[in-house]
Amino acid sequence: MRRIPASQLIAIAVRGTMLLLVGVLIMAATKDWGELRWVALLALAGLPGVLTPRHAVLAPLGRFAETVLVGLGASAIALAADQMYALSDGAGASAILPYLAVPITAAMLNHRPLESAGLLSTAAVTLAVAGWLTVLPDGTSQLSHFGYLAACAQWLILAAVGTITTGAMQRAALIRRTPQPYAEATRLLTQLRQVARQLPGATLDPGSIAEHLLEELRPIGRPQRAAVLAASGAGRLVVLAQFGVEADDTSTRAAWETSLDADSAIADAWASQQPQVSGRSQLRSFDQTGPVSALVVPLIAGVRTVGLVALERDGTNGYPPALTGRIVSAATPAALRLEAALLFEEVRSIATNEERQRLAREIHDGVAQELVMIGYGVDNAQATLPEGAEDTADELRVLRAEITRVITELRLSLFELRSEVDRHGGLTAAIAEFARISGNQAGLKVNLSLDEAGRLPASIESELLRIAQEAITNARKHANAANLWVTCTVDPPYGLIEVSDDGKGIPDERTDGRYGLAIMAERAERIRGRLEIRPRDPVGTTVAVVVGGSSRQEGRATR
Repeated sequence: MRRIPASQLIAIAVRGTMLLLVGVLIMAATKDWGELRWVALLALAGLPGVLTPRHAVLAPLGRFAETVLVGLGASAIALAADQMYALSDGAGASAILPYLAVPITAAMLNHRPLESAGLLSTAAVTLAVAGWLTVLPDGTSQLSHFGYLAACAQWLILAAVGTITTGAMQRAALIRRTPQPYAEATRLLTQLRQVARQLPGATLDPGSIAEHLLEELRPIGRPQRAAVLAASGAGRLVVLAQFGVEADDTSTRAAWETSLDADSAIADAWASQQPQVSGRSQLRSFDQTGPVSALVVPLIAGVRTVGLVALERDGTNGYPPALTGRIVSAATPAALRLEAALLFEEVRSIATNEERQRLAREIHDGVAQELVMIGYGVDNAQATLPEGAEDTADELRVLRAEITRVITELRLSLFELRSEVDRHGGLTAAIAEFARISGNQAGLKVNLSLDEAGRLPASIESELLRIAQEAITNARKHANAANLWVTCTVDPPYGLIEVSDDGKGIPDERTDGRYGLAIMAERAERIRGRLEIRPRDPVGTTVAVVVGGSSRQEGRATR
């Protein structure tokens, strides 16, 4: 059995109540049971609007019939009331006119404002025509009597006001229900900009905020080793800032325990949202020869854990309850700052990707198409050269080859702009695709070494992809190399990208004065990584960028 929608039940209840009210008013005005035929006719005309309220034809026809019946019924009931009370004022029309609001309001509720206005006009015309055609016993037209005109005007105005009010309420409800992403985004970003300008150092960089937090906690807890960690996806954390751990030759950060599935105080603090004290170091590669006191404090914004602070010192009972409470109190305000920075980083990443896509579209639809047309023009000129114009033909061939080269470079640039790390494919897939396509275009033999054990934060993956793209492009365009080696190793929070070629190399590995190298250095600094540009033995150049801590394999080897 089909269930009747609540809106349809409400429509039935409203129409039934109005019909009952009109029936009572008609009996009070005429004392004639026969006049209740108008109630029956209205009920019959209202069936399409009740049973098929969304029908494109039946529902409007039903509402039109109701409106016409109200106009005709008003004149007839006014005449019957005048005869009953021996009057000639026509005020009895008010007995049925309240029902006029039903079809007109129903049309507006079904988002048909033009139909609603049309029904109002139909009611006015019907009332006027019926009143003009109805002749009273004294020989005058019903339309000439003030009572009839006043009753019709009153209820037409009330119906119009009700229709306008219903439309305004609908629009207000729609505005409340309908999200306005751009208006809301503008408001929020404006507030964010104002807040960012008031922050210490006017920064919303998660790494800087994490370093500032460690500086605040250092004189309180006096840790020998400490780190701030945040979520990076796939059940892992990423180190935003740390101190007290010496970097080895392959890393700039310590291999803190970043798995949320491990048996560690870090995983327990994240899951419980409570500070955890442990006698075991939270470093994967730490050679623990003596007692260690470790404290992990969750950074909670609202009900969500946005990060952790891990503090360690040698010895036992390094973090008694009183000291733990002071550290928690000092760290708590940083949770909201860190959450704002992480959200801002995500918004900035989305905006950057959208801008890259927009630039790619504009270049493709503009400069690229114009260059293609110029190439066609050169081809046509070559085809129409007269006999003996060998010099001109040679120049045109050289020009056509140069145009072809520029178009190829432009297409590779478009591919670079459009490339991004797919959430399913990962960083290694994006770098491998770019390396293969770029290498094929330049006739390079591409050698890939890919190992991805997890995912890094989206912002870090994006910057690593851009660094790899710049390094591969430099090798393709300037190295005159025959081979290209690309290594990508991801073991969160550790990441290594290395691009090597066997070309002519560069005489000076410094990044200053070279725009492409300077951009790579800025990107590496932005993700708190280390960029190295060094000669390759025996020939060529190697560009490497490292982020995070030691890889999982290195961490196991040092235990």
